[in-house]
Amino acid sequence: MSTRLVYYYLKLQAMALLVFNRREAALLVFDLILERVPDDRYALASQAQVLVQLGRRDEALALQERLVTLYPDNLPSWFNLGYLLEEDGRHERAEAAFRRVIELDPKMDRAWYGLALVLIKMRRFDEAVVVLKKNTELQPMSPFGWYQLARVHVDRHEPEEAVKIIRHLKGFEPKVAAQLERETGLHASPATQPS
Repeated sequence: MSTRLVYYYLKLQAMALLVFNRREAALLVFDLILERVPDDRYALASQAQVLVQLGRRDEALALQERLVTLYPDNLPSWFNLGYLLEEDGRHERAEAAFRRVIELDPKMDRAWYGLALVLIKMRRFDEAVVVLKKNTELQPMSPFGWYQLARVHVDRHEPEEAVKIIRHLKGFEPKVAAQLERETGLHASPATQPS
């Protein structure tokens, strides 16, 4: 069997194992792929994802680091690295990873959101506001950026700005608006556009 056919056979086998939730077995198949093609992006990325699902975060993080070294222009690798670093509380490194994603694709709203979460955790609220405004510009109907932006305004002691966002959210995400009202103690009349 040709090398290419073996590769595709192993790849299909790994996918089938994952469909049946046989993660450990799939990891072994990814190892077989990597024995044949040591820098295979699909196998490395898939293995990292499975390791996260198995709770083996340090191994997954090492693979993501390897991926961004091998493929420095691969947006998903940088995003996944930023996500893992942010979850592990490695904020400075997560910030750098999300900034790299934005450098590669300035319109990737999830990278702007991830960067905002990191900045919030580092209590860099002024920067977080700028980043969240970009996120909400790119994804105006998603409540997540708006929610975080309102929370940051509360943390910055700007309740009037948070009220504007709550009012805006009432127009398309009333449950999120109500949650913000409960959490912040602020109340807004029905929806209008925030400035």
